[in-house]
Amino acid sequence: MIGNLKPLEIVLIIAVILLLFGAKKLPEMARSLGKSARILKSEAKAMKKDDEAPAEPAADPSAAQPAAPRTIQAAPGDVTSSRPVSEPNRTAQS
Repeated sequence: MIGNLKPLEIVLIIAVILLLFGAKKLPEMARSLGKSARILKSEAKAMKKDDEAPAEPAADPSAAQPAAPRTIQAAPGDVTSSRPVSEPNRTAQS
């Protein structure tokens, strides 16, 4: 269906989109789409990194220092959308 579009039809579709959404809304929509893509990419990297890291239990639990809470950021320098990650406590139960 899309492969059969002629250049004039594509121009008409773009013109209709501009009329519907307006020139002011399109850059804002593109920015939010890019930000969403960056968030998705960073979340996927974090999940992949968590899967690759082997879980090594500490030999002496009293010697282990509490780790600072991790924070996932959407983009470098973007502190408005960063949030702490809540991780479940992994305790050995007998």
